Amino acid sequence: MPLRSPSLSRLLALALASLAISCGAPPPPEAPPAPPAPSAPRPPSELRDAASFTSIAEPSERSRALFLEASRVMLHARCVNCHPTDDIPRQREAHELHNPPVLRGDDDKGIPGLRCISCHQETNLELARVPGTPDWHLAPKSMPWLGKAPGTICNQIKDPKRNGGKTLAQIVDHAAHDKLVAWGWAPGSGREPAPGNQERFAGLMAAWVETGAACPPEEASR
Repeated sequence: MPLRSPSLSRLLALALASLAISCGAPPPPEAPPAPPAPSAPRPPSELRDAASFTSIAEPSERSRALFLEASRVMLHARCVNCHPTDDIPRQREAHELHNPPVLRGDDDKGIPGLRCISCHQETNLELARVPGTPDWHLAPKSMPWLGKAPGTICNQIKDPKRNGGKTLAQIVDHAAHDKLVAWGWAPGSGREPAPGNQERFAGLMAAWVETGAACPPEEASR
């Protein structure tokens, strides 16, 4: 029986398939790049150390960045409570009024008959929820931090007329060793501690001074 020859249409289809194989099929279109994943918000308790800023080559720029990071501690409630404003409406707005009401006194340690140490002892009183550490007192009137920008606080800290006559070296020593500063990381009674720890905070302040003690712009935020 004679073999049937393939139809013209089948021959054409075979020819087209052969051509596609020899030339190669066009590559599929590239998928668009995926958008970058959003960065997670920084935990309130986080505080970067001074070494995290060594990649900033320009000293004054690094100095400003170091102070901005340190200001995360200064503007936390544990520090602002000791550096309040005497502007009572602003204190009330920030919910930072002392309860019971007290007065600062001439030495920032209360008035006769109602001294700070009448309630604030050398350690936290957990049952009474009264915080305590040796020499409990307010910062001078000239050093309010409540509602201030980091740049304002920076210039205030550098000014001996407002910082209690301290040198920059004494400011660093205060940050590193003062027991009232240390209380900010061990406030007791369920209070939120300041970010990081005292050693890391003091390291930021020391590096800030070493790089020229430059201040961030007034409008800069943490």
